[in-house]
Amino acid sequence: MWLSIRQNWFLCAAISLLIATVAVYAYTENYFFLPIPFAFLYFAWLGVNWKSAYWMFIALIPVSIQINFNSDANSITLPDQPMMWSFFLLLFIILARNPKALPEWWLKDKVVLLAALQYLWLGVAVVFSKVLFFSCKFMLAKTWLMACYFVFPVFIFTNKQDFIRAFRLMLVPMFLTILVILAHHALLGFKFDKIQKALTNLYYNHVDYSSLISMFFPLLLVAYPLTKGRSIVTRGALIVVILLYLAGIYFAFARAAYFAVVFAIVVGIAIKMRLVNLIMPVFYAFFIMMLCYMVNNNKFMDFRPDYNKTYMHKDFTDHIISTFRGKDMSSMERLYRWIAAIRMSKDRPITGYGPHGFYYYYKPYAVNSFKTYVSRNNEHSTTHNYYIYMLVEQGWPAMLMYGLLIPLLFAKAQRIYHRFTDKFYRAATIGLIMTIAAGFVNNFFSELIDTHKVGSLFYLPIALLIILDHKSKQEAKGMVID
Repeated sequence: MWLSIRQNWFLCAAISLLIATVAVYAYTENYFFLPIPFAFLYFAWLGVNWKSAYWMFIALIPVSIQINFNSDANSITLPDQPMMWSFFLLLFIILARNPKALPEWWLKDKVVLLAALQYLWLGVAVVFSKVLFFSCKFMLAKTWLMACYFVFPVFIFTNKQDFIRAFRLMLVPMFLTILVILAHHALLGFKFDKIQKALTNLYYNHVDYSSLISMFFPLLLVAYPLTKGRSIVTRGALIVVILLYLAGIYFAFARAAYFAVVFAIVVGIAIKMRLVNLIMPVFYAFFIMMLCYMVNNNKFMDFRPDYNKTYMHKDFTDHIISTFRGKDMSSMERLYRWIAAIRMSKDRPITGYGPHGFYYYYKPYAVNSFKTYVSRNNEHSTTHNYYIYMLVEQGWPAMLMYGLLIPLLFAKAQRIYHRFTDKFYRAATIGLIMTIAAGFVNNFFSELIDTHKVGSLFYLPIALLIILDHKSKQEAKGMVID
Protein backbone atom coordinates (compact mmCIF):
# COMPACT_ATOMS: atom_id res chain seq x y z
CA MET A 1 0.00 0.00 0.00
CA TRP A 2 2.73 2.46 1.00
CA LEU A 3 4.60 1.60 -2.20
CA SER A 4 1.49 2.37 -4.22
CA ILE A 5 1.08 5.74 -2.49
CA ARG A 6 4.74 6.62 -3.09
CA GLN A 7 4.39 5.77 -6.78
CA ASN A 8 1.17 7.79 -7.15
CA TRP A 9 2.05 10.67 -4.83
CA PHE A 10 0.75 13.34 -7.23
CA LEU A 11 -2.68 11.72 -7.53
CA CYS A 12 -2.85 11.27 -3.74
CA ALA A 13 -1.85 14.88 -3.18
CA ALA A 14 -4.41 16.14 -5.70
CA ILE A 15 -7.25 14.11 -4.17
CA SER A 16 -6.26 15.15 -0.63
CA LEU A 17 -6.19 18.81 -1.67
CA LEU A 18 -9.59 18.49 -3.35
CA ILE A 19 -11.14 16.93 -0.23
CA ALA A 20 -9.55 19.57 2.01
CA THR A 21 -10.80 22.37 -0.24
CA VAL A 22 -14.36 21.04 -0.23
CA ALA A 23 -14.24 20.71 3.55
CA VAL A 24 -12.95 24.26 4.03
CA TYR A 25 -15.55 25.62 1.63
CA ALA A 26 -18.33 23.71 3.38
CA TYR A 27 -17.21 25.20 6.70
CA THR A 28 -16.57 28.80 5.57
CA GLU A 29 -18.93 29.04 2.54
CA ASN A 30 -16.23 31.22 0.98
CA TYR A 31 -15.92 30.82 -2.81
CA PHE A 32 -12.35 32.13 -2.60
CA PHE A 33 -11.11 28.62 -1.70
CA LEU A 34 -12.66 26.80 -4.68
CA PRO A 35 -9.95 27.65 -7.26
CA ILE A 36 -7.20 26.07 -5.10
CA PRO A 37 -7.32 22.58 -6.73
CA PHE A 38 -7.18 24.16 -10.19
CA ALA A 39 -4.20 26.27 -9.11
CA PHE A 40 -2.47 23.10 -7.88
CA LEU A 41 -2.98 21.42 -11.26
CA TYR A 42 -1.74 24.50 -13.11
CA PHE A 43 1.43 24.74 -11.03
CA ALA A 44 2.05 21.05 -11.70
CA TRP A 45 1.54 21.71 -15.41
CA LEU A 46 3.98 24.61 -15.16
CA GLY A 47 6.61 22.27 -13.80
CA VAL A 48 6.10 19.75 -16.61
CA ASN A 49 5.82 22.13 -19.61
CA TRP A 50 5.95 25.81 -18.78
CA LYS A 51 5.73 26.95 -22.41
CA SER A 52 2.30 25.36 -22.91
CA ALA A 53 1.29 26.71 -19.49
CA TYR A 54 2.23 30.18 -20.74
CA TRP A 55 -0.15 29.76 -23.70
CA MET A 56 -2.95 28.96 -21.28
CA PHE A 57 -2.05 32.11 -19.36
CA ILE A 58 -2.27 34.21 -22.56
CA ALA A 59 -5.66 32.72 -23.44
CA LEU A 60 -7.16 33.52 -20.04
CA ILE A 61 -6.15 37.21 -19.93
CA PRO A 62 -9.27 38.56 -21.72
CA VAL A 63 -11.69 36.56 -19.53
CA SER A 64 -10.00 37.23 -16.19
CA ILE A 65 -12.13 39.20 -13.76
CA GLN A 66 -11.49 41.31 -10.70
CA ILE A 67 -12.62 39.86 -7.36
CA ASN A 68 -12.90 42.23 -4.38
CA PHE A 69 -12.62 41.08 -0.78
CA ASN A 70 -12.11 42.50 2.72
CA SER A 71 -15.04 44.87 2.15
CA ASP A 72 -13.57 45.90 -1.23
CA ALA A 73 -10.34 47.05 0.44
CA ASN A 74 -8.34 44.52 -1.57
CA SER A 75 -8.81 42.79 -4.89
CA ILE A 76 -7.34 40.09 -7.08
CA THR A 77 -7.85 39.28 -10.76
CA LEU A 78 -8.59 35.64 -11.45
CA PRO A 79 -7.22 33.50 -12.90
CA ASP A 80 -4.43 35.55 -14.51
CA GLN A 81 -2.90 37.21 -11.43
CA PRO A 82 -1.88 33.96 -9.64
CA MET A 83 -0.50 32.82 -13.01
CA MET A 84 1.61 35.99 -13.17
CA TRP A 85 2.98 35.21 -9.71
CA SER A 86 3.93 31.72 -10.83
CA PHE A 87 5.73 32.95 -13.97
CA PHE A 88 7.54 35.62 -11.97
CA LEU A 89 8.75 32.91 -9.59
CA LEU A 90 9.69 30.71 -12.54
CA LEU A 91 11.69 33.55 -14.11
CA PHE A 92 13.53 34.01 -10.82
CA ILE A 93 14.36 30.28 -10.76
CA ILE A 94 15.52 30.29 -14.40
CA LEU A 95 17.85 33.24 -13.83
CA ALA A 96 19.09 31.81 -10.53
CA ARG A 97 20.04 28.56 -12.23
CA ASN A 98 21.52 30.31 -15.28
CA PRO A 99 22.32 34.03 -14.91
CA LYS A 100 23.10 34.12 -18.65
CA ALA A 101 19.70 32.75 -19.67
CA LEU A 102 18.68 36.08 -21.17
CA PRO A 103 20.31 36.52 -24.61
CA GLU A 104 23.02 39.14 -24.97
CA TRP A 105 21.25 40.78 -27.91
CA TRP A 106 18.17 41.27 -25.71
CA LEU A 107 20.13 42.80 -22.85
CA LYS A 108 21.83 45.28 -25.21
CA ASP A 109 18.62 46.49 -26.82
CA LYS A 110 17.96 50.22 -26.24
CA VAL A 111 14.31 49.63 -25.35
CA VAL A 112 15.34 47.08 -22.71
CA LEU A 113 17.85 49.53 -21.28
CA LEU A 114 15.21 52.29 -21.15
CA ALA A 115 12.70 49.93 -19.52
CA ALA A 116 15.35 48.99 -16.94
CA LEU A 117 15.96 52.69 -16.20
CA GLN A 118 12.20 53.24 -15.83
CA TYR A 119 11.98 50.36 -13.39
CA LEU A 120 14.99 51.57 -11.38
CA TRP A 121 13.50 55.07 -11.17
CA LEU A 122 10.23 53.55 -10.01
CA GLY A 123 12.24 52.09 -7.13
CA VAL A 124 13.59 55.56 -6.32
CA ALA A 125 10.06 57.02 -6.39
CA VAL A 126 8.89 54.25 -4.04
CA VAL A 127 11.73 54.94 -1.58
CA PHE A 128 10.72 58.61 -1.36
CA SER A 129 6.99 57.93 -1.54
CA LYS A 130 4.55 59.66 0.78
CA VAL A 131 2.31 56.57 0.64
CA LEU A 132 4.94 53.87 1.04
CA PHE A 133 2.62 50.90 1.58
CA PHE A 134 0.56 51.57 -1.57
CA SER A 135 3.70 52.34 -3.58
CA CYS A 136 5.30 49.04 -2.59
CA LYS A 137 2.15 47.19 -3.66
CA PHE A 138 2.29 49.03 -6.99
CA MET A 139 5.93 48.10 -7.52
CA LEU A 140 5.25 44.44 -6.80
CA ALA A 141 2.41 44.42 -9.33
CA LYS A 142 4.62 46.20 -11.87
CA THR A 143 7.37 43.64 -11.27
CA TRP A 144 5.34 40.56 -12.14
CA LEU A 145 3.56 42.42 -14.95
CA MET A 146 6.86 43.20 -16.67
CA ALA A 147 8.31 39.77 -15.86
CA CYS A 148 5.41 38.02 -17.61
CA TYR A 149 4.80 40.34 -20.57
CA PHE A 150 8.12 42.07 -21.18
CA VAL A 151 10.82 39.55 -20.16
CA PHE A 152 9.29 36.07 -20.46
CA PRO A 153 8.34 36.32 -24.17
CA VAL A 154 12.03 36.09 -25.13
CA PHE A 155 11.88 32.44 -24.01
CA ILE A 156 8.52 31.76 -25.67
CA PHE A 157 8.39 33.41 -29.10
CA THR A 158 10.89 31.70 -31.34
CA ASN A 159 9.08 31.24 -34.67
CA LYS A 160 6.06 32.33 -36.71
CA GLN A 161 3.81 29.70 -35.20
CA ASP A 162 4.34 31.24 -31.76
CA PHE A 163 3.18 34.63 -33.03
CA ILE A 164 0.16 33.08 -34.74
CA ARG A 165 -0.71 31.00 -31.67
CA ALA A 166 -0.63 34.02 -29.35
CA PHE A 167 -2.85 35.97 -31.76
CA ARG A 168 -5.45 33.20 -31.88
CA LEU A 169 -5.36 32.51 -28.17
CA MET A 170 -6.15 36.14 -27.37
CA LEU A 171 -8.55 36.63 -30.28
CA VAL A 172 -11.05 33.89 -29.43
CA PRO A 173 -11.72 34.62 -25.73
CA MET A 174 -11.70 38.38 -26.32
CA PHE A 175 -14.15 37.93 -29.18
CA LEU A 176 -16.42 35.88 -26.92
CA THR A 177 -16.44 38.65 -24.31
CA ILE A 178 -17.43 41.13 -27.03
CA LEU A 179 -20.31 38.89 -28.12
CA VAL A 180 -21.56 38.55 -24.53
CA ILE A 181 -21.34 42.31 -23.92
CA LEU A 182 -22.99 43.20 -27.24
CA ALA A 183 -25.81 40.75 -26.49
CA HIS A 184 -26.41 42.23 -23.03
CA HIS A 185 -26.13 45.76 -24.39
CA ALA A 186 -28.66 44.94 -27.14
CA LEU A 187 -31.17 43.89 -24.47
CA LEU A 188 -30.62 47.31 -22.91
CA GLY A 189 -31.24 49.06 -26.22
CA PHE A 190 -27.55 49.92 -26.80
CA LYS A 191 -28.07 52.94 -24.56
CA PHE A 192 -25.06 55.09 -23.74
CA ASP A 193 -25.75 55.12 -20.01
CA LYS A 194 -26.18 51.32 -19.88
CA ILE A 195 -22.76 50.24 -21.15
CA GLN A 196 -21.38 49.74 -17.65
CA LYS A 197 -24.25 47.38 -16.81
CA ALA A 198 -23.70 45.48 -20.07
CA LEU A 199 -20.09 44.67 -19.15
CA THR A 200 -21.32 42.07 -16.61
CA ASN A 201 -18.06 42.20 -14.58
CA LEU A 202 -15.98 41.00 -17.56
CA TYR A 203 -14.19 44.35 -17.52
CA TYR A 204 -13.70 46.93 -14.79
CA ASN A 205 -15.36 49.70 -16.81
CA HIS A 206 -16.08 50.72 -20.39
CA VAL A 207 -12.69 52.47 -20.68
CA ASP A 208 -10.86 49.26 -19.79
CA TYR A 209 -13.02 47.34 -22.27
CA SER A 210 -12.73 49.83 -25.14
CA SER A 211 -8.98 50.23 -24.63
CA LEU A 212 -8.31 46.50 -24.83
CA ILE A 213 -10.38 45.79 -27.93
CA SER A 214 -9.22 48.94 -29.75
CA MET A 215 -5.60 47.93 -29.08
CA PHE A 216 -6.19 44.42 -30.43
CA PHE A 217 -8.15 45.64 -33.47
CA PRO A 218 -5.08 46.66 -35.57
CA LEU A 219 -3.84 43.06 -35.40
CA LEU A 220 -7.03 42.00 -37.19
CA LEU A 221 -6.39 44.56 -39.93
CA VAL A 222 -2.93 43.14 -40.67
CA ALA A 223 -4.11 39.54 -40.28
CA TYR A 224 -6.68 39.79 -43.08
CA PRO A 225 -4.18 40.32 -45.96
CA LEU A 226 -2.24 37.31 -44.66
CA THR A 227 -5.29 35.10 -45.30
CA LYS A 228 -4.95 35.62 -49.04
CA GLY A 229 -5.18 32.23 -50.70
CA ARG A 230 -7.16 30.74 -47.81
CA SER A 231 -10.74 29.49 -48.16
CA ILE A 232 -13.67 31.87 -48.56
CA VAL A 233 -15.01 30.62 -45.22
CA THR A 234 -11.80 31.61 -43.39
CA ARG A 235 -11.64 35.06 -44.97
CA GLY A 236 -15.36 35.62 -44.50
CA ALA A 237 -15.18 34.60 -40.84
CA LEU A 238 -12.35 37.07 -40.26
CA ILE A 239 -14.37 39.86 -41.90
CA VAL A 240 -17.27 39.08 -39.55
CA VAL A 241 -14.89 39.18 -36.58
CA ILE A 242 -13.51 42.56 -37.73
CA LEU A 243 -17.02 44.00 -38.08
CA LEU A 244 -18.03 42.76 -34.63
CA TYR A 245 -14.86 44.23 -33.12
CA LEU A 246 -15.79 47.53 -34.73
CA ALA A 247 -19.28 47.23 -33.25
CA GLY A 248 -17.74 46.52 -29.86
CA ILE A 249 -15.52 49.59 -30.11
CA TYR A 250 -18.38 51.81 -31.26
CA PHE A 251 -20.89 50.68 -28.63
CA ALA A 252 -18.29 50.96 -25.86
CA PHE A 253 -18.89 54.71 -26.28
CA ALA A 254 -15.34 55.71 -25.37
CA ARG A 255 -14.02 58.66 -27.38
CA ALA A 256 -10.37 57.76 -26.74
CA ALA A 257 -10.86 54.35 -28.36
CA TYR A 258 -12.13 55.99 -31.56
CA PHE A 259 -9.11 58.27 -31.70
CA ALA A 260 -6.87 55.29 -30.88
CA VAL A 261 -8.00 53.29 -33.93
CA VAL A 262 -7.53 56.28 -36.25
CA PHE A 263 -4.12 57.11 -34.78
CA ALA A 264 -3.00 53.48 -35.08
CA ILE A 265 -3.89 53.44 -38.78
CA VAL A 266 -2.04 56.73 -39.31
CA VAL A 267 1.06 55.29 -37.62
CA GLY A 268 0.86 52.16 -39.79
CA ILE A 269 0.69 54.24 -42.97
CA ALA A 270 3.49 56.54 -41.77
CA ILE A 271 5.79 53.57 -41.18
CA LYS A 272 5.25 52.32 -44.71
CA MET A 273 6.04 55.83 -46.01
CA ARG A 274 9.07 56.21 -43.67
CA LEU A 275 7.45 59.23 -42.01
CA VAL A 276 6.68 57.88 -38.53
CA ASN A 277 9.62 59.71 -36.90
CA LEU A 278 7.76 62.98 -37.51
CA ILE A 279 4.62 62.02 -35.60
CA MET A 280 5.75 62.28 -31.98
CA PRO A 281 7.86 65.47 -32.42
CA VAL A 282 4.82 67.13 -34.03
CA PHE A 283 2.58 65.81 -31.25
CA TYR A 284 4.92 67.03 -28.52
CA ALA A 285 5.38 70.43 -30.18
CA PHE A 286 1.61 70.88 -30.43
CA PHE A 287 1.10 69.78 -26.81
CA ILE A 288 3.81 72.14 -25.50
CA MET A 289 2.39 75.08 -27.49
CA MET A 290 -1.09 74.39 -26.12
CA LEU A 291 0.28 74.16 -22.58
CA CYS A 292 2.15 77.45 -22.94
CA TYR A 293 -0.98 79.09 -24.33
CA MET A 294 -3.11 77.86 -21.45
CA VAL A 295 -0.61 78.78 -18.73
CA ASN A 296 0.17 82.27 -20.05
CA ASN A 297 -1.87 84.78 -18.03
CA ASN A 298 -3.93 81.89 -16.65
CA LYS A 299 -5.72 81.51 -19.97
CA PHE A 300 -7.00 78.09 -18.84
CA MET A 301 -9.44 79.86 -16.51
CA ASP A 302 -11.43 80.96 -19.56
CA PHE A 303 -12.41 77.32 -20.05
CA ARG A 304 -13.79 76.73 -16.57
CA PRO A 305 -17.18 75.00 -16.66
CA ASP A 306 -20.50 76.05 -15.23
CA TYR A 307 -20.97 73.67 -12.30
CA ASN A 308 -24.76 73.60 -12.72
CA LYS A 309 -24.61 72.90 -16.47
CA THR A 310 -21.79 70.35 -16.58
CA TYR A 311 -23.08 66.81 -16.25
CA MET A 312 -22.97 63.32 -17.74
CA HIS A 313 -25.35 62.86 -20.66
CA LYS A 314 -27.52 59.82 -21.32
CA ASP A 315 -27.23 60.17 -25.09
CA PHE A 316 -23.85 59.66 -26.77
CA THR A 317 -24.47 62.35 -29.41
CA ASP A 318 -25.20 64.89 -26.69
CA HIS A 319 -22.09 63.64 -24.90
CA ILE A 320 -19.90 64.40 -27.95
CA ILE A 321 -21.51 67.80 -28.55
CA SER A 322 -21.10 68.79 -24.91
CA THR A 323 -17.43 67.82 -25.08
CA PHE A 324 -16.77 70.48 -27.72
CA ARG A 325 -18.86 73.00 -25.80
CA GLY A 326 -16.95 72.39 -22.58
CA LYS A 327 -20.06 71.14 -20.79
CA ASP A 328 -19.18 67.46 -20.54
CA MET A 329 -18.56 66.34 -16.98
CA SER A 330 -15.86 63.73 -17.70
CA SER A 331 -13.82 66.18 -19.82
CA MET A 332 -14.06 68.96 -17.25
CA GLU A 333 -13.18 66.53 -14.46
CA ARG A 334 -10.02 65.63 -16.40
CA LEU A 335 -9.04 69.31 -16.55
CA TYR A 336 -9.79 69.62 -12.83
CA ARG A 337 -7.34 66.81 -12.06
CA TRP A 338 -4.72 67.78 -14.66
CA ILE A 339 -4.47 71.27 -13.20
CA ALA A 340 -4.19 69.87 -9.67
CA ALA A 341 -1.50 67.38 -10.73
CA ILE A 342 0.62 70.01 -12.49
CA ARG A 343 0.43 72.29 -9.46
CA MET A 344 1.33 69.34 -7.19
CA SER A 345 4.41 68.51 -9.23
CA LYS A 346 6.00 71.84 -8.34
CA ASP A 347 6.39 70.70 -4.73
CA ARG A 348 7.94 67.29 -5.56
CA PRO A 349 9.31 67.61 -9.12
CA ILE A 350 12.00 64.89 -8.97
CA THR A 351 10.56 61.88 -7.14
CA GLY A 352 6.86 62.75 -7.13
CA TYR A 353 4.47 61.71 -4.40
CA GLY A 354 4.98 58.01 -5.05
CA PRO A 355 2.86 55.48 -6.97
CA HIS A 356 -0.77 55.69 -5.85
CA GLY A 357 -0.02 59.00 -4.14
CA PHE A 358 -2.08 61.32 -6.35
CA TYR A 359 -5.48 60.59 -4.83
CA TYR A 360 -4.39 61.31 -1.27
CA TYR A 361 -2.86 64.74 -1.95
CA TYR A 362 -4.40 66.35 -5.04
CA LYS A 363 -7.55 68.06 -3.73
CA PRO A 364 -5.81 70.98 -1.93
CA TYR A 365 -4.08 71.78 -5.24
CA ALA A 366 -7.26 71.70 -7.33
CA VAL A 367 -8.94 74.81 -8.72
CA ASN A 368 -12.53 74.81 -7.49
CA SER A 369 -13.70 76.62 -10.64
CA PHE A 370 -13.22 73.33 -12.51
CA LYS A 371 -15.03 71.23 -9.94
CA THR A 372 -17.76 68.84 -11.17
CA TYR A 373 -20.35 66.55 -9.65
CA VAL A 374 -17.87 63.63 -9.60
CA SER A 375 -14.99 65.53 -8.00
CA ARG A 376 -15.61 63.67 -4.74
CA ASN A 377 -13.85 60.81 -6.54
CA ASN A 378 -15.30 57.95 -4.53
CA GLU A 379 -13.71 55.41 -6.88
CA HIS A 380 -10.18 56.73 -6.07
CA SER A 381 -9.31 57.21 -9.74
CA THR A 382 -6.26 59.21 -10.76
CA THR A 383 -5.17 61.80 -13.33
CA HIS A 384 -6.61 60.28 -16.54
CA ASN A 385 -3.41 61.04 -18.44
CA TYR A 386 -0.36 58.79 -18.29
CA TYR A 387 2.17 61.61 -18.78
CA ILE A 388 0.74 63.65 -15.92
CA TYR A 389 0.32 60.46 -13.91
CA MET A 390 4.06 59.80 -14.24
CA LEU A 391 4.88 63.43 -13.47
CA VAL A 392 2.93 63.69 -10.25
CA GLU A 393 3.65 60.22 -8.85
CA GLN A 394 7.21 59.52 -10.07
CA GLY A 395 8.54 62.95 -11.06
CA TRP A 396 9.99 64.53 -14.17
CA PRO A 397 12.51 61.72 -14.89
CA ALA A 398 9.72 59.11 -15.14
CA MET A 399 7.59 61.31 -17.39
CA LEU A 400 10.52 62.11 -19.69
CA MET A 401 11.51 58.45 -19.99
CA TYR A 402 7.96 57.50 -20.94
CA GLY A 403 7.95 60.41 -23.39
CA LEU A 404 11.15 59.02 -24.93
CA LEU A 405 9.86 55.42 -25.05
CA ILE A 406 7.05 56.05 -27.54
CA PRO A 407 9.09 57.73 -30.34
CA LEU A 408 11.87 55.18 -29.73
CA LEU A 409 9.38 52.37 -30.36
CA PHE A 410 8.00 54.06 -33.49
CA ALA A 411 11.50 54.52 -34.90
CA LYS A 412 12.45 50.92 -34.07
CA ALA A 413 9.32 49.56 -35.77
CA GLN A 414 10.05 51.57 -38.92
CA ARG A 415 13.59 50.18 -39.12
CA ILE A 416 12.39 46.64 -38.51
CA TYR A 417 9.64 46.86 -41.12
CA HIS A 418 11.92 48.12 -43.89
CA ARG A 419 14.73 45.73 -42.93
CA PHE A 420 12.50 42.65 -43.28
CA THR A 421 11.73 41.00 -46.60
CA ASP A 422 9.61 38.30 -44.98
CA LYS A 423 5.93 39.18 -45.61
CA PHE A 424 4.63 37.69 -42.36
CA TYR A 425 7.12 39.47 -40.12
CA ARG A 426 6.56 42.79 -41.92
CA ALA A 427 2.83 42.48 -41.24
CA ALA A 428 3.50 41.47 -37.61
CA THR A 429 5.72 44.52 -37.12
CA ILE A 430 3.05 46.88 -38.45
CA GLY A 431 0.35 45.21 -36.34
CA LEU A 432 2.37 45.35 -33.13
CA ILE A 433 3.34 49.01 -33.46
CA MET A 434 -0.25 49.92 -34.32
CA THR A 435 -1.31 48.16 -31.12
CA ILE A 436 1.22 50.19 -29.16
CA ALA A 437 0.03 53.38 -30.90
CA ALA A 438 -3.59 52.63 -29.97
CA GLY A 439 -2.48 51.99 -26.39
CA PHE A 440 -0.61 55.30 -26.36
CA VAL A 441 -3.78 57.24 -27.28
CA ASN A 442 -5.98 55.35 -24.83
CA ASN A 443 -3.51 56.05 -22.05
CA PHE A 444 -3.23 59.69 -22.98
CA PHE A 445 -6.74 59.93 -21.51
CA SER A 446 -6.30 57.32 -18.78
CA GLU A 447 -3.59 55.31 -17.00
CA LEU A 448 -4.26 51.66 -17.72
CA ILE A 449 -0.75 50.51 -18.70
CA ASP A 450 -0.26 48.95 -15.28
CA THR A 451 -3.54 47.02 -15.27
CA HIS A 452 -3.60 43.30 -16.03
CA LYS A 453 -5.50 43.40 -19.36
CA VAL A 454 -4.38 46.61 -21.04
CA GLY A 455 -0.87 46.11 -19.64
CA SER A 456 -0.63 42.79 -21.46
CA LEU A 457 -1.31 44.47 -24.82
CA PHE A 458 1.18 47.23 -24.07
CA TYR A 459 4.22 45.33 -22.81
CA LEU A 460 3.82 42.15 -24.87
CA PRO A 461 3.95 43.97 -28.26
CA ILE A 462 7.05 45.86 -27.07
CA ALA A 463 8.70 42.55 -26.14
CA LEU A 464 7.78 41.08 -29.52
CA LEU A 465 9.18 44.11 -31.37
CA ILE A 466 12.51 43.52 -29.65
CA ILE A 467 12.44 39.89 -30.80
CA LEU A 468 11.50 40.93 -34.34
CA ASP A 469 14.35 43.45 -34.35
CA HIS A 470 16.78 40.60 -33.68
CA LYS A 471 15.17 38.42 -36.35
CA SER A 472 15.33 41.21 -38.93
CA LYS A 473 19.05 41.66 -38.26
CA GLN A 474 19.56 37.90 -38.69
CA GLU A 475 17.69 38.00 -41.99
CA ALA A 476 19.76 40.98 -43.16
CA LYS A 477 22.91 38.89 -42.53
CA GLY A 478 21.52 36.14 -44.74
CA MET A 479 20.64 33.81 -41.90
CA VAL A 480 17.59 31.57 -42.16
CA ILE A 481 14.78 32.62 -39.80
CA ASP A 482 11.55 30.90 -38.91
